[in-house]
Amino acid sequence: MALSESPSGEESSYWLSAYRDPVASLYTFTSCLGLADLQADGDHKLLVADLGTGSYDMKLKVFKGTSLHMESAIVDLPTGVCTFYMDENEPRVPAVAVASGPFIYIYKNLRPYFKFTVPPLPVNVKEKEAWDQYKEGIIDVTAMRETLDAIDVSGGNLSVRSLRFLQLDPEDFEAFANQYKHAPLKIQTVITCIGTMKKTHSEDQSVSCLVLGTEAAEIFVLDPQAFTILAKMSVPSVPVFLRISGLFEVEFRIIVSCRDGNIYTLRKGGKSPKSCIELTSQPVGLEKLEKSIAVGCMDRTLNCYTLKGKRLWSVTMPEDIMAMALMDHKAKGFRAVLVSLANGEVRLYKDRHLVNKFQEEDSVTAMKFGRFGREEGALILTTKSGGLVVRLLKRTAEFEAKEQAPGPPAAQSTKLDVPKKTKVAVDQIHREREHATAMHRAFQHDLYRLKLETARTYVKSVKTSLNPVSTSATEPLRLHAKVHGIGPLFKMTVEIQNTSSSKSMMKLLLVFKYDVNLYSFSRPIIKVPFLVPSLPYSFETLIHCYSDVGVADSVKVFVVREESSVPLISATISMPVSESVVVV
Repeated sequence: MALSESPSGEESSYWLSAYRDPVASLYTFTSCLGLADLQADGDHKLLVADLGTGSYDMKLKVFKGTSLHMESAIVDLPTGVCTFYMDENEPRVPAVAVASGPFIYIYKNLRPYFKFTVPPLPVNVKEKEAWDQYKEGIIDVTAMRETLDAIDVSGGNLSVRSLRFLQLDPEDFEAFANQYKHAPLKIQTVITCIGTMKKTHSEDQSVSCLVLGTEAAEIFVLDPQAFTILAKMSVPSVPVFLRISGLFEVEFRIIVSCRDGNIYTLRKGGKSPKSCIELTSQPVGLEKLEKSIAVGCMDRTLNCYTLKGKRLWSVTMPEDIMAMALMDHKAKGFRAVLVSLANGEVRLYKDRHLVNKFQEEDSVTAMKFGRFGREEGALILTTKSGGLVVRLLKRTAEFEAKEQAPGPPAAQSTKLDVPKKTKVAVDQIHREREHATAMHRAFQHDLYRLKLETARTYVKSVKTSLNPVSTSATEPLRLHAKVHGIGPLFKMTVEIQNTSSSKSMMKLLLVFKYDVNLYSFSRPIIKVPFLVPSLPYSFETLIHCYSDVGVADSVKVFVVREESSVPLISATISMPVSESVVVV
């Protein structure tokens, strides 16, 4: 890529202007930009989901270097594009997912591969009755319009057909209703945002799941191969931005910014958010740093919050924020936030410190930092007028935090607005002074009760041997069990260890307790040989699962003496669902 002149006539101290095309006719947002090695040849290409005119000419464009490599038409306006690995096959070629309307278009090897459709919403019962009655001739078109209009006024959710019917002129009612009265009613939501989540491993080229948000305020997690819904969650408002961390099969966190001006956090196993961050204004960008969240708002502020919702700092911008992007330069170990402003300025913030800024001819509407071609540090910019700009980070660039103004921070001179003591607060202080002794005794009483319940629970677990590690000094044992296989045939490995330093043990049995209608064991009782101190012993048994409806149960393992029925130690193993059942 040949170097071109910057708008100001001089190069930035950190960036090289590698390419500039002011008439590229690319109209897009940050969520519709991507950089990926689509052919496993080490040459990273640029993905652009172009909005076209907003009504037609929407396309997915792939650039190899600065030349157009491939383009594919998109039916509806795209809302996001991302790349992910569907399987472990070699060579490692990622798939491309484009969210458009209610569909996700999957491309593999730059060719259409699959189309996923978001599940439709339930139809309003009264709306369906109105169309059915009109189809059967019970009511006329005027009565049907009054019924649909009443549903719309009351805030009911109508289908696109009914909304279009209410917008028509009275003379067109009957023709429209007769044309569509036999077609089934369907309310189809649309996708508002999309992202990816690693499934089992955190490596860069590991298999990932698709995560998408819809207009119905729902979050879906899709399987990367079968494209079935693995998890479904809901948020109070329509999601706009998604930032995901963690592994789906271990523990994950989904940070969702919604149209109600709040940020919600979803975790594994939850159907609804557990925490909420209330913003001062509507968000225009969201990026997750290591242990914090950077949010750009419409009131010209860049705010940073902890993952628990505490605001760390806030910086006011001189112009409106147009777009945000994360700059993650792994070679330098540098993570920062890029912010573009309405006056064409692009700023780079490390925490609250401004480390770099440069000027463009037009305001930047989309940004993406990453590897482009064979360059590690490339910054892709698209402007409001449709231009395309490529900047390369200099290899000698060293980022240092720069305060915007010398001297103490502005917050130091701001007087704290200390509220006056209210009558309720004064009465509470007097009450605590007068009843300090009684309040302390009540606290101590509750504390002792908590300690007592804890001790009772511990003694109960010791007496009933509900512990995989024995606390007895005469019979010190440790029990550990694992389940292997994907079903319907499993193998369980049980490891027993005599933790005594000198005393040996003998005449022990391994006994398994399970549901005979669900499982069968090849060795339900295993005789344990002479246990030498500190030496682990492993025992194996085969388990056959009879379930064909995706049901799994727990199995208990007991260690008992041959002449006694009281267990010495025990363990409970949760059996996995048989893989053959899941595939069906």
